[in-house]
Amino acid sequence: MKTKFAAVGDAIIQRHMPSGGYPGFEAVHSIIQGADASIFNLETTVHKYESYGSQYSGGGYFCSDPSILKDLKEFGFSATTFANNHTMDYSYGGLTKTLDYVNAAGIPLAGAGRNMQEAAQPAYYDSPNGRIGVIGVTSSFNPAAIAGDASAYLPGRPGLNPLRYHATYFVTPDQGNALAKIIDATHADDNNRLLRKAGFQPKVPDNTIALGDYRFKIAAQPGHVTEVDEKDMARIQRSIEEAKDQADFAVVSIHCHEMKVEDRESIPDFLEQFARACIDCGADAVVGHGPHTIRAVEIYRDRPIFYSLGDFILNIQSMNKAPADYFEMYDLPTDSTIKELFNAQWAGYTRGMQVDPKLYQAFIPDWTIENGKLTSVEIRPVELGYDYSLSDGRKGWPTISNKGDILQRLAKLSEPYGTHFQINGDKASIEL
Repeated sequence: MKTKFAAVGDAIIQRHMPSGGYPGFEAVHSIIQGADASIFNLETTVHKYESYGSQYSGGGYFCSDPSILKDLKEFGFSATTFANNHTMDYSYGGLTKTLDYVNAAGIPLAGAGRNMQEAAQPAYYDSPNGRIGVIGVTSSFNPAAIAGDASAYLPGRPGLNPLRYHATYFVTPDQGNALAKIIDATHADDNNRLLRKAGFQPKVPDNTIALGDYRFKIAAQPGHVTEVDEKDMARIQRSIEEAKDQADFAVVSIHCHEMKVEDRESIPDFLEQFARACIDCGADAVVGHGPHTIRAVEIYRDRPIFYSLGDFILNIQSMNKAPADYFEMYDLPTDSTIKELFNAQWAGYTRGMQVDPKLYQAFIPDWTIENGKLTSVEIRPVELGYDYSLSDGRKGWPTISNKGDILQRLAKLSEPYGTHFQINGDKASIEL
């Protein structure tokens, strides 16, 4: 059996795709249509403003009319994931309405549900060349967004499928002594110390300094490491095993904003650990997105890991309504216009995504597995219209890039993983 897959990053879609397309539309469309299964991450709620805004958002309150789902399905997508930092922008009602509308549109959805069981379970798509199970996960979320298991007494809580992680920070002996003195003098951790004494929190290990959720260990050199939460990994492993039992292939989608260092393209330790563990558990690919930029590609045990594809659609300048919390975030009256809101958020469009061309660059991979072996990985670079003005209808839509710099940058980012690219114009293939 020969099966071809394609994936894109975040679809922050808040308006209709242009009727009849746009320059570059057909090239992108053909990649999605040419695969047996094509997956995207839905980074917006979908409803008719039928729920109130949550107290906390993913950075903005995203809401799309349900009719955009028809656009995405006609574009050729087979399945979606809905585990990201915007899942709960419109609270539980916005989440459950999104689930209803996506289900009515006939698009399999993974990563969120009415309880943890639903959020964690794979979504399935039956292609002519094999059944694909998709697992959706995110490491970037407000803790209140985590789905809850049902108990013997109460139903579960709607939410998303989380991947938590633990960070350990290393400080030198001198730094540790200074830090301990500061914590003692400021009483910065007194409440947690009291809870630990009462047995409500675990004791702090020797050679470790605690400050809230932070743990500092004495070491020869300063630095930090992050590790996957074992309970979350065990749950996700069960989902992968379930998908492999019910389908021919399992694809894991992970939304991750976290960085190793102060660089969006850097990959945190836990993300590497997680992606490789998924392959070890039987996943056939790991597809990453979240930081609004591209990250490296790794071929691990004959399976692809795309640490971040970047965005696919970026309609962040399109919105009709917003809850009071959004205006209050920028000290604006709640009857301000959306234009005034965006002007305040982006400081007159002099900061944020609007001023960084790398955040309007992405790539679309397609890869083929034949008789259990990875036989090809092709990469196409994508631009999202950075050079267009905010009022230009073409801004935020994907087109194939012919500049060459995206592929060169991706190849360089992937070198530490032993991934080698053959670049030919506006496409590249990975040497296997």
